[in-house]
Amino acid sequence: MLVVNGPVEDAEHEEPGHPERPERLTAALAGISDLHLGDAMTVLAPYAATRAELARVHDGSYLDELGAFCYAGGGNIDEDTYATYDSWSIARYAAGAGLAVIDELDRRNAGVGFVAARPPGHHALRDRGMGFCLLNNIAVSAGALVARGERVLIIDWDVHHGNGTQSIFWNEPNVLYVSTHQWPLFPGTGGSREIGGYDALGRTINLPVPGGATGDVLLRAIDDVVAPAVEEFAPTWVLVSAGYDAHRSDPLADLALSSGDFAALARRVARFAPQPGRLTLFLEGGYDLAALRGSVAATLGALVDSDYEAEAPTSGGPGAEHVARAGAERILAIDLALETEPKERDPR
Repeated sequence: MLVVNGPVEDAEHEEPGHPERPERLTAALAGISDLHLGDAMTVLAPYAATRAELARVHDGSYLDELGAFCYAGGGNIDEDTYATYDSWSIARYAAGAGLAVIDELDRRNAGVGFVAARPPGHHALRDRGMGFCLLNNIAVSAGALVARGERVLIIDWDVHHGNGTQSIFWNEPNVLYVSTHQWPLFPGTGGSREIGGYDALGRTINLPVPGGATGDVLLRAIDDVVAPAVEEFAPTWVLVSAGYDAHRSDPLADLALSSGDFAALARRVARFAPQPGRLTLFLEGGYDLAALRGSVAATLGALVDSDYEAEAPTSGGPGAEHVARAGAERILAIDLALETEPKERDPR
């Protein structure tokens, strides 16, 4: 069973020529449609996150400023990020979509969730939007789960490091944040020595890989570095920042994955969920529309046992040594942090 959020009608979040455009959501939904799930899919009514739900992970002053900025007509937040009059409403629905999907999975104790929403979220910080993101959708859902006593694993396979998610949960022991990402690349964060704050040492895992890395490199990262940490952490929920800009056709980055690699990653990550109904994926990046459509279909097809035929997985690219080095540097950074005063080792 696949659980997805319903679309939001009669609202516009678009800037001509910007890569984060409405057609991305159309492509993702087409990928879902390609699976022909019929009664094996549930579509939920749109839900807008409340201020209290947003305020678990965002500063109230930022929420006020963003709403006022949008209602004044919007504009450019920075050189990469824009907002329109409707963007505040759309962003609240994007953040609320994850909450609705998780509640439905919780009720069913079965299925897999997919949050097909935009704008994406993983670059949004507590106090500002950036990198195409206004509100941190996956953080809103993780914050709600932590508030009710859950232990949340966040896997971020977007090609860009999720600096916003990392920062929000930097010192939260009940969130394990894992990112595989191209390095160097925007936003410039995500080094392997970034390991979490005083109360959450080792709860941040960064696995930067070079341009040209193929799917086998990311799978090795999951198997060799991530899996042992996940076993120790014992999550009760697994959330995925499912960006598809690591696809070899994407115009904004240089990794070399195929849709089949995302299917393989999805299968690996699904093993970390402690029981059915505890896995939800959130759409993040992905800017080649055909690649996005195929990658969404391959990912979800792998999770619902569809016969969708994905591209062949890739292998042989650079990065295996980077993964091994990142794993070793992480361990050394944890050992060093245990010997260092807290105020000296928080990089924020």
